[in-house]
Amino acid sequence: MKKIAVLGFGTVGSGVVELFFKNQQKIEQKAGQPLDLAYILDLRDFPDSPYAGKFVKSIDNILADPEVSVVAECMGGVEPAFTYLMQCLEKGISVTTSNKELIAKKGAELLANAKAHSCNCFFEASVGGAIPIIRPLHRCLAANEITDIYGILNGTTNFILNKMLTDHMSFEDALKMAQELGYAERDPSADVDGHDACRKICILSSLAFGSHVYPESVPTTGIREISLEDAAEADKLDGAVKLIAFVKQLENEKILPAVMPMFVPHDNMLSRVDDVFNCVEVCGDAIDKAYFCGRGAGKFPTASAVMGDIIEAAKHDKTVFSQDWTDAGNQDFIAPVSELVCGMFIRFEQAGSSKTISETAAAFCAKEAINGTISASDKACVTMPLNAVQRDELLDALRGAGLKIAHWMPVLPA
Repeated sequence: MKKIAVLGFGTVGSGVVELFFKNQQKIEQKAGQPLDLAYILDLRDFPDSPYAGKFVKSIDNILADPEVSVVAECMGGVEPAFTYLMQCLEKGISVTTSNKELIAKKGAELLANAKAHSCNCFFEASVGGAIPIIRPLHRCLAANEITDIYGILNGTTNFILNKMLTDHMSFEDALKMAQELGYAERDPSADVDGHDACRKICILSSLAFGSHVYPESVPTTGIREISLEDAAEADKLDGAVKLIAFVKQLENEKILPAVMPMFVPHDNMLSRVDDVFNCVEVCGDAIDKAYFCGRGAGKFPTASAVMGDIIEAAKHDKTVFSQDWTDAGNQDFIAPVSELVCGMFIRFEQAGSSKTISETAAAFCAKEAINGTISASDKACVTMPLNAVQRDELLDALRGAGLKIAHWMPVLPA
């Protein structure tokens, strides 16, 4: 029998405990052995809980029990979670976590410590909630050369953008509804400013390309500046506005990770992912494209991923080396966002002429010897892929034609 401990009895932690006892027989069957959820660490008291006898207030109680073999961290934040997990790993105790901030900032150290003590650090629940993406990346898709990953990785922002399009709500009203429904926190900055999605793309980038990508190295723009008009005009041009977290490998082998609102054409599946759902598109040389979609957060969806990691940890007595990356010591392998080649969705302040817009862009492209097409309405257009210099020059050309630009955003690269 292997003992399990859960750190934190909040939304996710309580979900893990409830799910374990609800499906214990099936979980033990999958793990191949009896399991005992022996400890729940939380500073609060839960005298009326059916698990009241399992609560402890110090990590020392867990570390002192030699029969504990798996610890699930569901506390959130970097400290004391990082210290607790490092202490567990140093004793050869495998750990699992749903903590994206922790893995994005300290993943390389945790993985190195797990390897040094022949145990594991698993974090499937840190990206996409119940969506399996971490394990498929390092196992199922291991034979591929991964070239690009694009994701809708934050359900709150996806809900807000969807409401702006389908119900014609302003950003402020859609955010208020998200808060009332419990999708957004009282302070929504982690979601709407893109920080949550940034942490998740750091984890996926690190795993796919082998070197730790830190959040401060990822250019991040949220959705506060997206207007109802942006959503409406994007729809007219057969696309949708989505907050996209992505990483691309460039021809010079550097990678380019970023988080930003993008125009996503309707012929891409990501444009049709609505409400609080998440979706990840992985591009590889053998698979072309694979999509992973589902609920990206919530008590039991996230608990499901944590419990999957607990089962995985219980089955392995040695480190799973495929789930790994290292700290390169610098971030020189990351290219600046100015190297992104992409189209532009451009919205104008006042209605003009779609013919004027198209002809101006066509004249610019002829001068620059750029091949491609442009689609335009009277208030917006979508251009062909351009580099940063060409994008600036086209904006100048459109302004020179008397068009006032209200807002522009990148088009999801092909």
